[in-house]
Amino acid sequence: MTRRWFITGGTPGNFGMAFAETALEAGDRVALTSRRPQELDTWAQQYGDRVLVVPLELTDAAQVQRAVRDAEEHFGGIDVLVNNAGRGWYGSIEGMDESSLRAMFELNFFAVLSVTRAVLPGMRARGNGWIVNVSSVAGLVSAPGFGFYSATKYAIEAITDALRDEVAAQGISVLTVEPGAFRTNAYAGFANEPVEEAIPQYHDMLEQVRAAFVEMDGTQPGDPHRGARAVIAAMAQDPPPRRLVLGNSGYDAVTDALQQTLADIQRNETLSRSADFPA
Repeated sequence: MTRRWFITGGTPGNFGMAFAETALEAGDRVALTSRRPQELDTWAQQYGDRVLVVPLELTDAAQVQRAVRDAEEHFGGIDVLVNNAGRGWYGSIEGMDESSLRAMFELNFFAVLSVTRAVLPGMRARGNGWIVNVSSVAGLVSAPGFGFYSATKYAIEAITDALRDEVAAQGISVLTVEPGAFRTNAYAGFANEPVEEAIPQYHDMLEQVRAAFVEMDGTQPGDPHRGARAVIAAMAQDPPPRRLVLGNSGYDAVTDALQQTLADIQRNETLSRSADFPA
């Protein structure tokens, strides 16, 4: 039986396109959202009515409701939601422009909530569905210069964990995906984004962060299509995983960080347990 997908963040060269093309290869149908839908016209034509390109500004809650409604009417429902859209800004915790950090939360967190809450009623009514939230390795391992981006992804991790348990009884499955460094167009913009840091003490650190991303562009080890296929394979497992880290370097970074965190917590077990009233 073919599945009907709703995927956010359809831009040529990004993970959203990889998810869409992988689903289409499997014979499924796809609604793909984009802020610039005209860029997808030629691509969409080759799939006929199996693809619906939906113009959408994700931070507009009313547009989100209309987009979900249009996809449900076109395909008769949504079986798989992939919350893929997002963006990373860099800056120090102390000095990053507040409008930028709030814009990042609007797109990376609140927009994900808007789409998820719009799709859930239809899934509940049918008693099945999949929600795939694309987080990041940065949602499990924070890094200097990307603290606020990591915060948006840590928030996605928490919401997804709670949602998974809330909707399981409704027949809805939920998966968090944490990609590492993948060869997408997400890195290209750093070359044209100079460091705009108000506090001089952080400027060199941010220049190093920016330079690392610029240097990595085009050589990232992760293949988006292989990543998308790994996600679909994880969805087919019984039981499916709660989260899936994608990429060798990402897997190593996450497992190392979690082991260090566990060791740090366990070193202070006596202090932790001393905080209760005496038995």
